[in-house]
Amino acid sequence: MRAFGRPRGILGRLGGVIMARMNADCGAWVAGLLEVRPGDAVLEVGFGPGVIIQRLADMASSGRVAGVDQSQEMLAQASARNAAAIQSRCVDLSCGSVEEMPFADHSFDKVIAINSMQVWPDAMLGLREVRRVMKPGARVALGFTGYSGQQNRGLAETLTAAGFSEAHVVESDLGFGVLATKPSKS
Repeated sequence: MRAFGRPRGILGRLGGVIMARMNADCGAWVAGLLEVRPGDAVLEVGFGPGVIIQRLADMASSGRVAGVDQSQEMLAQASARNAAAIQSRCVDLSCGSVEEMPFADHSFDKVIAINSMQVWPDAMLGLREVRRVMKPGARVALGFTGYSGQQNRGLAETLTAAGFSEAHVVESDLGFGVLATKPSKS
């Protein structure tokens, strides 16, 4: 947990370096599945060292990208990696919990989390909070690499139970993802 779940200290710094390499390809694949458009408002939950934030900022070039992560160490690494985008106000990163995010209702068109949900203290509460900050009709994608420890069995049903629709699992040699939509009337 100190290196990858809630990184802190020297193990957290090392964990960030490892995550930057290990999660990048899966994150790029899952971001592609989300079909992020230039004007989208996009949220990454558990942004880690900020590699996917950087990619999302390029994809949502005229929109905005926000992120929340529980680790101060990851906030520091992601802020350094995305300093120019933060300074130009295209990217906004904050330290916080998925269970209580600092965003208004209906703020985001797309939400992504890579190798994150398996360390949330309460996955159902986190998913409901993700749903709260999504606009009606918005899409969410959760991605997992083979080393995440997350099982793909039951994930679509978990998202459906949290109030999402069209939940389905997609697999690749990079890992697997679950995609879902916030219903238009919710």
